[in-house]
Amino acid sequence: MKEKIKEFLKSYLVGLILGIVVSGTIGVIAATYFPSKDVTYDNKESGLSSTDVQGAIDELYGVCTAKPPGEQIIEDNGLEKDPYECRYFFTGTNPNNYVTFNGETAGWRIISVGCDGTIKIMKTTNINTGNSLAWDSSNSNNWARPASLNTYLNGTYLNSLSSEAQGQIVASDYSIGAVTDSNNNLADQVNDENSTTWNGKIALPTVSEYLRTNSNSNCKTFSTYNNNLNTCRSTTWMNYSNVTRWTLSPNSDNSNRVFYVYSNGRVNFYDAFRTSNAVRPAITLSSDVKLSGSGTRSDPYTLE
Repeated sequence: MKEKIKEFLKSYLVGLILGIVVSGTIGVIAATYFPSKDVTYDNKESGLSSTDVQGAIDELYGVCTAKPPGEQIIEDNGLEKDPYECRYFFTGTNPNNYVTFNGETAGWRIISVGCDGTIKIMKTTNINTGNSLAWDSSNSNNWARPASLNTYLNGTYLNSLSSEAQGQIVASDYSIGAVTDSNNNLADQVNDENSTTWNGKIALPTVSEYLRTNSNSNCKTFSTYNNNLNTCRSTTWMNYSNVTRWTLSPNSDNSNRVFYVYSNGRVNFYDAFRTSNAVRPAITLSSDVKLSGSGTRSDPYTLE
């Protein structure tokens, strides 16, 4: 009886395998009869080896899959891959990173694209037009406390956006770790920023994001940027002349001070209660958002 069972199983398996090959449905049947974690597809000619049998066959035969909008931006514009995080940055003097958001034509610019397809953008104009917004009116540099600017951006300002725009924003982890201007290792600075995060919908760009948008590799730390200001301030699109603006980054050497970018491009720090600095919000768009356009100022990306 055991021998008959063995013979039956043998013939059944042989027939099953032949049926798979003939019908061309290897991915579907394999996924049905075998747990994918136990199945490895290895094609010696293609060099493919994958536990995702259907995925391996799709790749082998060139089956196209839709790309997240963020990936398409990366491919079309040649963004700079960040060596510290899984992100791609728009760098240089004037890249094609304009986007229309909240009905504001070319009123925002893309900072970076995450590997998850989310897109981080910042407003190109100042919302602190009446000089009434301090980073924190209590002079604390703790954004998560929450700072008064945090409360305003994620309350009054967020509610002022259109319902469509609000639906395109995704809550994100913003890096709010304190940094020091004596650190001239950008990797360490990024790690310090990332040591503390705050999850919310609207924040500001960090100091390292400002430095990382520079296309000059010699301008990506505090001292090299500030010491070569005439050169460095001309190789980043995030330097808006004659406007002094807040960043999200607190100063680790003083609990009352926050870094800002001065009107001449220099990076410095000041007390958080200061109300005269410009505020240019940063938000993260959902990976579900679709984009069209070329990203130029005359043909900015539009969101769907």
